[in-house]
Amino acid sequence: MIQRIQSLYLILIAVFSSGLMFVFPLWKDNQGVFYAYQAFKSNQIVLMSIAIAFLLVSFLAILSLFTYKKRKNQFVLNRLNLIINLYLLGVLLYYLQNLSGETLVSEKGIGAFFPVLNIVLLVFANRAIQKDEALVKSVDRLR
Repeated sequence: MIQRIQSLYLILIAVFSSGLMFVFPLWKDNQGVFYAYQAFKSNQIVLMSIAIAFLLVSFLAILSLFTYKKRKNQFVLNRLNLIINLYLLGVLLYYLQNLSGETLVSEKGIGAFFPVLNIVLLVFANRAIQKDEALVKSVDRLR
């Protein structure tokens, strides 16, 4: 399980989505710095969906990590995770575009870059899963 390269990619996705996401800020506006965990304190549904989506991405990455014996299911879970990351990226881009442009008032945080990094890692993981599947099929053909 852990010796496969896609396992490393999935672990990195889980770390970026669950651990580091709540450490690095998403943005800073005139009310202060906004972290993903503060979305649960707000009353806005869209902001709460950001934090829920980050946790769901992490959960799906861990679930996909432990389904290493069923490569097709792992591939499907990664595709679902990719769709959630695209949603998350779209919501974050919407909020980052609506921040005011003054340099003293608003800053874009490094945490908003994590969905892009997750998408790249998911693509790499899916390629590695496809290579494993092709290797297993070629070995079955030789029997």
